This record gives sequence, C-alpha cells and structure tokens, in this order.
Amino acid sequence: MAVTLSSYCSMFSVLSSTIKHRHTHNHTPIRCSRTPSNPNSNLNRQKNGAWQKNPLELSSKDERSTGGNMVPASYKPPKKDKDFRLVEDLLKEAESSATQDSDFLNAVVKVYCTHSAPDYSLPWQKQRQGHILCSAFMIGGKKLLTNAHCVEHDTQVKVKKRGDDSKYVAKVLARGVCCDLALLSVESEEFWRDVKPLKFGRLPHLQDSVTVVGYPLGGDTISVTKGVVSRVEVCSYAHGSTDLLGIQIDAAINPGNSGGPAFNDQGKCIGVAFQVYRSDDAENIGYVIPTTVVSHFLTDYEKNGKYTGFPCLGVLLQKLENPALRAYLNIKSNEGVLVRGVEPTSGANNVLKEGDVIVSFDDVRVGCEGTVPFRSNERIGFHYLISQKFAGDTAEIGIIRAGTPIKAKVILNPRVHLVPFHIDEGEPSYLIIAGLVFTPLSEPLIEEEHEDIGLKLLAKARYSFPKFKGEQIVILSQVIKFNGVRIKNIEHFTHLIDSCKEKYMCFEFEDSCAVVLLREDVIATMSTLLDDYGIQSERSLDLQEPYVDSQEVEGDQPTDQEFGDIPVSNDNIGHEGFKKCINNVRGYLDVTT
Repeated sequence: MAVTLSSYCSMFSVLSSTIKHRHTHNHTPIRCSRTPSNPNSNLNRQKNGAWQKNPLELSSKDERSTGGNMVPASYKPPKKDKDFRLVEDLLKEAESSATQDSDFLNAVVKVYCTHSAPDYSLPWQKQRQGHILCSAFMIGGKKLLTNAHCVEHDTQVKVKKRGDDSKYVAKVLARGVCCDLALLSVESEEFWRDVKPLKFGRLPHLQDSVTVVGYPLGGDTISVTKGVVSRVEVCSYAHGSTDLLGIQIDAAINPGNSGGPAFNDQGKCIGVAFQVYRSDDAENIGYVIPTTVVSHFLTDYEKNGKYTGFPCLGVLLQKLENPALRAYLNIKSNEGVLVRGVEPTSGANNVLKEGDVIVSFDDVRVGCEGTVPFRSNERIGFHYLISQKFAGDTAEIGIIRAGTPIKAKVILNPRVHLVPFHIDEGEPSYLIIAGLVFTPLSEPLIEEEHEDIGLKLLAKARYSFPKFKGEQIVILSQVIKFNGVRIKNIEHFTHLIDSCKEKYMCFEFEDSCAVVLLREDVIATMSTLLDDYGIQSERSLDLQEPYVDSQEVEGDQPTDQEFGDIPVSNDNIGHEGFKKCINNVRGYLDVTT
C-alpha cells in the first residue's frame, strides 16, 4: 500500500492514505498504495495504442517477387560484424534478459493482511476486521521487507510467491513506524525453495532509470512500471509524520504497490515504494524509501533485537537568511541556524540554549538555510545528518553563543511525543469510573473524534511537547486534577483512584468545571455498569500492573509551566516548519478496509 500526499488548500499540502476514511474533511486524501482485498472491479479501461511498425519490416518501395516473398531490390545479406547483429543474436539476448528479469521478479511477493484496529472512542473493543493487499520482497536471512502501514494492527499476515497458488503464514518481526518499514519472516522451508533474495544498490542520481515492481490494483499478477529519479531530498513520511531521506520518481505507484521494491538498471533494489502525492496541480509524483533508510532500519533491528527508531536533536530551529538577524546575533559568516526552543526530554536540554546558533554538526558546516553539502553540487536538509545516527549516539555540535564559538556534545535519542501518532501494540489505555471513560489523548483518537475535540485542546496537542518522559494528556474532555493532585499520565491517574480513601472523588477539568462523585456509590455500581454494557474490565491490561513513577525513577523535575506554553518542536526550520504544523492539524493518515 502506498501513502499519498494531498492538497489541503492552495498554499499547503497534507498527507493521508487510502486505507480507510475516518473523517469528513473536504480535502483530497493522501492514499497509501496498499489495496483493499475487494477492490472495485469497474476499472477504467485503457485505450489500446496503435501497433508500432516492426523495425525489421521492409520499408523500400523498390520490391521484387522471389518465391512469393517481397524483398527490396537492393537487399544484401547482413554482415556479422560489431555494428550489425543478426536477429538470432537479438532473440538470444532477449531470452537471457527475460531469465534475469525472472530472478528478481520472483523475489517480489503478494501480501494478504487481515487487520483489526482499536476503537479509540470505545477503547475496550476493536473495529470491524478488514483485509489489505500489498507487496513485499525477499532479503537476506530468509526475511521479507514491506511497509509498516501494510501490516499495522495485523491479526494474520500471509504471503504468496509469483506463479504459486499457495499462501504461507508470515510473522511480523519489527515495525518501524517513523520510517514506514516492517520486517517479516516465513517459517516454511518450501516458501524459500528456488528463490534468490534481492541485492541492494547505491543511492541513485537524478535521471537514473527506476523500475517499480509490485501487486497494485487493476489485476492479480505482478506489475512493472518504469520511470526516472526526479529528486533526492529529505521529505515527509506520511505514516510516521517524520522527515527522512526520500527518492521522488515519476514511475506509477498505485494502491497495492506499497512495500514493493524499486530497481535500477542493474537489477539491484534501490528502495521501497511507499507513498504518492495527489494534487490537482501535480501528477506522477511517487516516493521511494532509499536503501540508506532501509539499512538503518535493518541495522537497528540486528543491533538491538528490536526497532528503537531514528534519533532527533530535540530543538526548534529558525533559518538565518536575514543579514540583519545574523548581524544582531554576531554571526559574521553566512551560515548557521538559530535555536528557538529545546525539548525538555531531549539530550540537548542541558547542552543547548535558546538563542544559540548551530554552525556545524560533526564538523559538517550548516548553511543559513539549514542545509549541508550532499554529494557533488547538491545540498540537503540538516536533518539528514541526524538521521544517520542511532539512538544513544553522540554528536558534536558547533555553536555560537553570544558571539563566542563553542563545541558541545549531545546524546541523540528518539523523540518523545506528548500526543503519540501511533499506539505501538495492543489496545489503548483506558479507565472507567462510574460511567466516565478516561483515556490518553492520541492522534488516532483525534482522527475519530476531531469534531468533538475543542480547539484549545487541539492546539495543545499540536504545539506542545512533554516536560518529562511519560507525560500524557488524559481526557474525558481533559482531566487536570483528581482530589487536588495534578495528573501526570493515565497510570498516575489510575494509581490516585486506587489509593483514594476519601469520601468524595473530585475530578477537575481544564475548562474550570468539576465533577464530584461519592466513592461508595462508584464502587457499588461498577459491576452492574460493566455487565449492562458488556465490558469485560473497567481498565486496560497495562493499567492492571503495579504503578511505577517513571518521573521519580529518572529524576526528571517538572516545571510549573502549563500545557501549551512551550512551542511545538518538530525540528523544522522557518516557514517550512510552520507549514508542517498547519498541515498536521488536517493531515490525517486514513486507513481503507
């Protein structure tokens, strides 16, 4: 399945997917290229092009009859030299090429994923079961590579080889949500018989030929489309809402192509097809995850036994294109980006300060537009250097603070989101008290309940980041305090409920209203309430574990600052960063069943 980017308005664009429409915003959806299992069979038929003239067909008007065959009068037998090859040689070459094509085409498989996503509005149950068709391909170690959005919330995954009528059960080993990659394994030895894994190639250059292979909608057999590399730069990944290196191509990527490989002229895989851009003002814009990102994902999994994610610097940056601003900051050279904010949960919190100017990253100079040198005569976004690191790595940052050059070391770790974009595994956390359902705020919940979530709460979700690791926004609308104690997260809230010995239970909400319940009445009516609505438990499984205060364990000290007082940190720079914040308000990744 491939993700598509869509137009939200004439000024901005948003990302979404064709997996499922959960909202009613009037904008062109971004579509993932995975395909529903029962696609609409009423497809538009393509017009048959005219037959091209055979290049070996006689073209001379001066012809004579020889035994019923027409040949030109000036015909001479071809010579077997280097400038002219016989038809037999061409046929042999075509046959050899077909054999080679078959080798790498046979490594591409069709994926049948049965999935059941959580119901975030009613978190004790799941949504209706659905089916998705997409693509994957074989790599070393008897493993398959596909997109994370293809196997999200899977209950069963099966794969089928080209030319085979048997389906084999596959297991999801790892999901990389931020890079939209997933690793699968198949235990059956028969599945791996007489097949060769694909080999990865180098990062392509502009105008290099590219071939996309997969199982898109429009048919059941394998499909091949060709194009060229249009652009190589840091781009937005719709599924993970992250910015990583991507390859833009003009080859067709349709629903079902997601997870399929893209090849160069040498038959080596240069990346994984995963999303397209849909707009009335553009066409033939597809995106491929390059092998550099794939290699990072695989190395991370092999190194840690699980996927830990791409690290971030944890700062909000601004470009320094304005000469007056550079002069005000005592920056004499035309370089550097301004630090406008630092995430409290990042490794840079005690190292960088607001007002610092970052001029280098591991001795690579950073330009005033937030770019760094990339290959020959190219520049690329500063985030590319950060994405080459792994979680826990250290980077040396060159900064100018109050006109003084300084070298500082920062430990890089994955970003901690106040409002997560995805629920990693299982069901969302919830707690039921006397008919009130409390749950942490998340992007999937915003997708389902966007019409009922107030603008003030939505602004906090978009433009704030956590003050300590594990902080959450717990909502009925949004619960701020329980019996006078400020709530840190859903686990802390559950602990306060369980340890409450007072006569009354007082819930204070953000809009200055309060709900007060008698604790004895809550306890007496709980079992009847659960039976009436067919709910098995008043809390999710994760909230049945003993409470551990992660803030005290890690020694984090909360500030007195309220939610929303800190600007969002998305590592974007200048106008582009603002644009992404706006897009995220309406840019949802939809799943189609």
